[in-house]
Amino acid sequence: MLIFVRHITRYRYAEPVSYTIQSLRLTPQSFQGQRVLDWRVLAGGTSPALHFRDGCGNVVHLLTIHARHQELVIEASGTVETRDCNGVVAGLARGAPARVFLKETAQTRPDAAIRGLAEAIAGKDALDKLHALVGAVRERVAYVPGATGMHTSAAEALANGRGVCQDHAHIYIAAARTLGIPTRYVTGYLVLDDATMAPAHHAWAESWVEGLGWVGFDVANGISPTAGYVRLACGLDARYAAPIVGSRRGGDCEMLEVAVTVEQQQAAQQ
Repeated sequence: MLIFVRHITRYRYAEPVSYTIQSLRLTPQSFQGQRVLDWRVLAGGTSPALHFRDGCGNVVHLLTIHARHQELVIEASGTVETRDCNGVVAGLARGAPARVFLKETAQTRPDAAIRGLAEAIAGKDALDKLHALVGAVRERVAYVPGATGMHTSAAEALANGRGVCQDHAHIYIAAARTLGIPTRYVTGYLVLDDATMAPAHHAWAESWVEGLGWVGFDVANGISPTAGYVRLACGLDARYAAPIVGSRRGGDCEMLEVAVTVEQQQAAQQ
């Protein structure tokens, strides 16, 4: 499948900003099942000069602005070719060892309810248990936009019984790690039948399964990622994998606008 993505983030400030620094995890990588045909990241109309790979293997552009500004526009866009690999992610740039993704974070720290959820999961092997865990989380937490916030923890979302893809992923990650299965948070894009419903970005998880490697699980939709997914970045939780994170000096009353287009393209005729 050919997928075109355009992700525009616009910041406006009531007062001028004198300095901005941001890390941009807005560049997908090529691997088995995903081939980046063209991609660019622009900030203020130009491409950030400095980029590197972080400890998770993500491509990170470092943006620094030393001039006064009251608006900043960041655009990531390009075309990616994908194919369905049954959720198996192979051929990525090497990052942190799998065992690193057993680490608890503030948003993925399990409480008694999450541990109980994990302990109740049955299956003949790890893969079977993980699929069962996906179903258990979806059954306990309804998809309700606006019910939680960006800082909501897995324990809070499970107790609330409502949330979005970020919350589904965090609960699944917390529970999988209690089972001793390394699991990481993933951001990306998803082709939807109704393009007007496209979210700013989508979130799912990947677990390490012996013999297969990393396998993706989209808890919110109850499936493993298909050819309709574009994988962007990963981390211990949503904060570690955030597409844009940084700080600024000045600029009171920030106004944020995000516009995302995710469209399937027609393959070129041979």
